[in-house]
Amino acid sequence: MTRRVGIRDVAQHAGVSIATVSNVLNRPDRVSAALRDRVSASADELGYVPMPAARMLRARNSRLIGITVINVANPFYGSLIAGAESAAVTAGMRVFSGNIDDDPQQERDHLGLFDSVQVEGALISPFADTRAAVHQMRGHGIPVVLVDAVDEDGLLSSVSFDNRAAAAMAARHVLELGRRRVMFAGSRHEVTQVREREQGARDAVEAAGLTLAAERLPTTDPISGLEFGARLVAMDPSERPDAILCSNDHLAAGIVRAFTNAGVRVPEDIAVVGYDDTPLAQVAAVPLTTVRQPAFEMGHSAAQLLLARIADPLAERETIVFAPELVVRASTIG
Repeated sequence: MTRRVGIRDVAQHAGVSIATVSNVLNRPDRVSAALRDRVSASADELGYVPMPAARMLRARNSRLIGITVINVANPFYGSLIAGAESAAVTAGMRVFSGNIDDDPQQERDHLGLFDSVQVEGALISPFADTRAAVHQMRGHGIPVVLVDAVDEDGLLSSVSFDNRAAAAMAARHVLELGRRRVMFAGSRHEVTQVREREQGARDAVEAAGLTLAAERLPTTDPISGLEFGARLVAMDPSERPDAILCSNDHLAAGIVRAFTNAGVRVPEDIAVVGYDDTPLAQVAAVPLTTVRQPAFEMGHSAAQLLLARIADPLAERETIVFAPELVVRASTIG
């Protein structure tokens, strides 16, 4: 009977210590890229299956993939989940989803639940700090792929969207239309995606020699937009923004409704830009100019990367970044 290749064999073949191999397998952030590559090459050549992966193959046979999203009330995340499910079902897997609902504690609870139901891998759309979420999953030997986010440590595969470029594109659009009092309206600043969008808008506005106003709201659903829009309506028209860039379509649609209810003309008096290009963008009181994110494709691609990682724990890390597209409608050009 052929002896199973062990960690000692990999260490000898790579010319490193057993501790180094252990770090590559369990704590890769502590090892240089060159050493990781050398150990991985030796493991591949010898046909070594890491023990954490072997345990997972024995214990984690639920055929479940976990996915967390920031807020499922936003149709973007529903499409993201649908994309992940389409890839998972093709591979004979099912998707177990968890709604964070803008709450870091909910995120921790869902990740703990994923572990208890023995998911074989996890797609994480992190609320804020990716490190905490990733550390929890990797500590239990669960493969992780980030979706709608980039791994700050460069260790994990990820599928993301260029938020800064997208928001800069939206800002340049309203600037080219002659708008000069530009505001960004979004949710709390600890949400990485929102922070990136605000920064992209600021970059473009400041490049034009102007200053970006910013409003951070507790929530960004249509009702919040309606309430915030009412506050803007009450402002002196000479001081009110003449263009608003919103962090999602829900917020933008609520703001537009507040303006139309009060007789403020969109876009003649104020231009409004959404984000995501959800169905709501097309049926808003004034159809929204918006940044299109390919949510379904992002979810599908992320699930494919995760399935590859489940099949081969030493699979090469991949990073996919989708480029933005601005969809121009009546809320900016009439």
